[in-house]
Amino acid sequence: MARKILGVVSGLAVWLIVVTIVGAIMRRSWPAYASVAEAMTFTLPMMVARLSIGAIATVLAGLVTAYIIPRLGLATLMPGLLLLVGFIPVHINLWDKFPVWYHLTFLLSLVPLTYLGAMVAGAARTAEPVHS
Repeated sequence: MARKILGVVSGLAVWLIVVTIVGAIMRRSWPAYASVAEAMTFTLPMMVARLSIGAIATVLAGLVTAYIIPRLGLATLMPGLLLLVGFIPVHINLWDKFPVWYHLTFLLSLVPLTYLGAMVAGAARTAEPVHS
């Protein structure tokens, strides 16, 4: 049980760290993005960048979780499920700031991308080492 909790917490921490660091890099390196970030009046390329960061972070969250939890199951999907539950109210509050496709893409990708990351970890774990 402790290993499952550690896996889920680690996956969520990785998600938060990736989103925070890459978001900060994006604000510092993309002046146009930084100028509209507070108002959330993003252009299409900015929205795609934000979704891409979220997708990468979500896959990594699933990967880290499944690396710590050796058996794939519900626990390996928990970071995606918890992110979904946590972000539904956020997106409801931001509904008028983004197009519907943006909300749906972000929210509906959280669990599948967590699963993808978990599958990558599982495949890496079961891959046989190459012998020379």
